[in-house]
Amino acid sequence: MNDGRGPAAATAGHFVAARLQARALNKYPGSPPATLDEAYAIQDAAINLWPDNIAGWKIGLIQPAFREAFAADRIAGPIFQSVTTLAAPNAIIELPLIENGFAAVEAEFVICVGADAPADRTDWSISDAAALVEAVHVGIESAGSPYSRINDHGPAVTASDFGNNAGLVVGPAITNWDGDALDRFTAEMRINNVSVGRGDASMIPGGPIAALAFVLGVTARRGRPLRKGQWISTGAVTGVHQIRIGDTASAQFGAGPTLHCRTVRAEPTETDRDPSRQTARYQPAKVE
Repeated sequence: MNDGRGPAAATAGHFVAARLQARALNKYPGSPPATLDEAYAIQDAAINLWPDNIAGWKIGLIQPAFREAFAADRIAGPIFQSVTTLAAPNAIIELPLIENGFAAVEAEFVICVGADAPADRTDWSISDAAALVEAVHVGIESAGSPYSRINDHGPAVTASDFGNNAGLVVGPAITNWDGDALDRFTAEMRINNVSVGRGDASMIPGGPIAALAFVLGVTARRGRPLRKGQWISTGAVTGVHQIRIGDTASAQFGAGPTLHCRTVRAEPTETDRDPSRQTARYQPAKVE
């Protein structure tokens, strides 16, 4: 974990301030990280500054062209309580976006962790990870960053700002989940009532449980092992779909539920001036 000093902390402070002020960044704040270790140092420093508790973790895929250089195929980022919404039936969830920043929606399968993970265990098989699954839900990740080009400079830059996460919508649990029949669990994303992507759970390499095994390891190595009740957003099923303020987004999961969202302009969060004593008054995502 980061000790609060040095360039990682400075970059983290810029990202945290921009997010809290709902202010876009037109360039990367500091020297971009060259490795995932550097990226997670920035991310950890920002987590330590952020005035909220971690509700879970998002997982993003590293594009094939970068995997050898980074010796990884996924990245992770925190999801915070204030931007995690349990979607009631027929609800329209408001997703705040930073104007002129980056914003996208992703249809995802979301795992609820059923037990605390051992703090000292950093290597997990898929079968061992499966034992920690309490339930698998449908969901929508709100991807977002103050930096509009967060995805244009490789996975380390993406990982450094909370893994490009801005929130999570959790829908109903899948009652007949079976990891061996991934193509049965399909999703379609629509933006402004136009289909922009279709896919199924097999789009996630190794499936959602493999994504869980990955995040179990990476969080333990950073001193943040998974806890019972946390949500794991396992990766985009239909793609990463950029959105603008005022758009609507709907994710239809097979013959099951459809989740509905509407994007709104993010407003600044009131905080204490001293970052070490930040408190925030959050406006939770609205449900109608």
